[in-house]
Amino acid sequence: MAESLYDKGMRVRKEVLGEKHVEQATARVTDFDADFQRFITETAWGSLWARPDLDRRTRSLVTIAILAALGREELALHLRASQNTGVDQHEIAEVLKHVAVYAGVPAANSAFATAKKEFAQLEAKSQGTYSEGTGPAATSAVRTDAPGKEE
Repeated sequence: MAESLYDKGMRVRKEVLGEKHVEQATARVTDFDADFQRFITETAWGSLWARPDLDRRTRSLVTIAILAALGREELALHLRASQNTGVDQHEIAEVLKHVAVYAGVPAANSAFATAKKEFAQLEAKSQGTYSEGTGPAATSAVRTDAPGKEE
């Protein structure tokens, strides 16, 4: 039996964003946004991210560039997820330079600031020196827990 679009989306979503993030996001779903969350899972993750024509590393870089150019708060989530897709920080810096030329320096400047905070947090976590609410990203204006931002 073929995997449903929703099941495929959940599998890909967990592989890209991390199982812990997806479980936390799923736990926050309410009756109000359940249909929207299903739509995201089936469309973004089950259809788009699951397509074979671009690998996840490339999709991750494209997503980072788009979110940076648009100034979207989901950028922080996808910067963290990039560690699951084989993207390194140097490649992200190159993408953000592209953003500066094609979308504007303010967008890239903001994205670089977000990336620095997220990478510092990831580094602190890997060294065991980070604790929730006190780490380098604790003062970030980027919210990943906003309603409807569960991706």
